[in-house]
Amino acid sequence: MGLTIGVDIGGTKIAAGVVDEEGNILSTYKVPTPGTAEGIVDAIASAVEGARAGHDIVGVGIGAAGYVNRQRSEVYFAPNIHWRNEPLKQKVEARVGLPVVVENDANAAAWGEYKFGAGKGHRNVICITLGTGLGGGIIIGNKLRRGHFGVAAEFGHIRMVPDGLMCGCGSQGCWEQYASGRALVRYAKQRANATPENAEILLGLGDGSPDGIEGKHISMAARQGDPVAVDSYRELARWAGAGLADLASLFDPSAFIVGGGLSDEGELVLDPIRKSYKRWLVGGNWRPVADVIAAQLGNEAGLVGAADLAREPDPIM
Repeated sequence: MGLTIGVDIGGTKIAAGVVDEEGNILSTYKVPTPGTAEGIVDAIASAVEGARAGHDIVGVGIGAAGYVNRQRSEVYFAPNIHWRNEPLKQKVEARVGLPVVVENDANAAAWGEYKFGAGKGHRNVICITLGTGLGGGIIIGNKLRRGHFGVAAEFGHIRMVPDGLMCGCGSQGCWEQYASGRALVRYAKQRANATPENAEILLGLGDGSPDGIEGKHISMAARQGDPVAVDSYRELARWAGAGLADLASLFDPSAFIVGGGLSDEGELVLDPIRKSYKRWLVGGNWRPVADVIAAQLGNEAGLVGAADLAREPDPIM
């Protein structure tokens, strides 16, 4: 036990933060994200050294976007970094001289929310992150469930639509193609192109064309009642809620925690997700219904969760 450092690897910056046992961030240090895989290892080490100054640190947790092995040491595959069977734990430990654990970034965020955020008081929660893509984490019986090989909870790549839209993972019809920030923008552009008369507010916030629509425009327009923007959120929520209903059949949690950038919109997105979830939940009129609640830690969830997981015993033991 003691102070640990959590590392969040972002597209533009790498943030390291000293976190205490109550989930409080005591200090942070940020460095730009390099363009090479080896450069990222060096940047992680630099961020850790910057954050640890003046603190007695017992370990480091790294949240990495990709498939991480069950031993929390190696990244099998990372979609946005050229890591293939990357021994990240070994490399970072050699540079910083501290024990290191590596965790999938969505798992780390889920653990942070469960331990210190919206999941406090729950034993069984499922977290989903609705951002550019769709990720998640599974906490059952107060434990983070990684699966036999360590790569469980890749919810975004559940196939929702056979032979559906192509996904960046190489498959078709993945959930994140229908419930994510990218999907929301696609819905809005399609609808604005088909019925521009129903998207006057939305189009006015951009360059006047459907191609100029961005996520922030959809949020602003929806709050002003723009029909296309509102309908785009409803379409996203329909798919998100249907997916939660499927997850309820698998895991039967007491709560679903919705994080990621889209959760910042609050009830604009959560209320229709709840309605869709109840609509598609099997036996929904005759069974207890899990809460669908907003994440509380925002962008800090992954850093806090990774730091706390550095204190957790080896899941193999």
